[in-house]
Amino acid sequence: MRKALYLLNDQAYADIYGPEQRRTVAELVDIYAPQQTSRSVAENPAVLEQAEIIMSGWGMATMDEAFLAAAPNLKAVFYGAGSLKKIVTAPFWARDIIITSSYAANAVPVTEIALAHILFSLKRGWHFVFTAKKEQCWPERVPVPGNYGSTVGLISLGMVGRGMAKRLQTYEHHVIAYDPFVSQAEADQFGVELCSLAEVFRRADAVSVHTPWLPETEGLITGDHLASMKPNATFINTSRGAIIRQAEMIAVLQQRPDLYAILDVTHPEPPEPGSPLFTLPNVILTPHIAGSRNDECQRQGALAVDQLRKYLNGQPLEWAITQEQAKIMA
Repeated sequence: MRKALYLLNDQAYADIYGPEQRRTVAELVDIYAPQQTSRSVAENPAVLEQAEIIMSGWGMATMDEAFLAAAPNLKAVFYGAGSLKKIVTAPFWARDIIITSSYAANAVPVTEIALAHILFSLKRGWHFVFTAKKEQCWPERVPVPGNYGSTVGLISLGMVGRGMAKRLQTYEHHVIAYDPFVSQAEADQFGVELCSLAEVFRRADAVSVHTPWLPETEGLITGDHLASMKPNATFINTSRGAIIRQAEMIAVLQQRPDLYAILDVTHPEPPEPGSPLFTLPNVILTPHIAGSRNDECQRQGALAVDQLRKYLNGQPLEWAITQEQAKIMA
């Protein structure tokens, strides 16, 4: 059997690799040492010498020259989480080691919560919740966009954006999206009309952001985009806070109490003490919970184990990541 190690932080090991995943891994490979962390392998790099395979997740050590020198037999890494940016290096890619990511599994809960926000917001749910609490009475049933014929805007059609488009096909919305790297022919597969970024904000009743944080996307969404939104529209961000020009967003939300912003991410994260995001009545703030949490993380572990099994059987790996792909992962 191939020699293998678990290498990730203690909480990630408990969350990602549940009893079923660990049992399957033990049947497939020889786990020759206890679970390791980035600290433990730094203190005892000799533990890496036998490793042909690493099962990993959050807290994985950076695979730099020193790490790779200590792991001369390493052939494959199965990463039970998403972005690889902090763990891969030029020397790693030069070694031609296989690496997979479970980003597709982590995308599932993001699409679930974003969809829930969209459906609730199109009924103006938060308006009614907050009005009832503020006025201590049954709120007036004002008009709502509703979930028939409304326009939903998506920013980017990556893994999460495409998952959103697919789920939205269940509902009778008109879905528009901005993604300069996707053709209309590709978007047609998901029933999506491609538009400019400005047009998405002008036309949509709810806009949901799914753009990775890259140098090119930092500050992509401006105050002018938000100010152009329809009356009573909703802006949802479950991606990264730095994609939004936050000060401009706050200024618009202060001037447009009819708009609602549902923010699972901010920049900085968490917001600075005293930030208006904590007190604005039209902001719903959650502490970056859209991605996998607790038992949801075992979906990521299951994907990593599936890729391990296929690797051992010589089958194609759907979630193997190239150097170019790693650069654009959120």
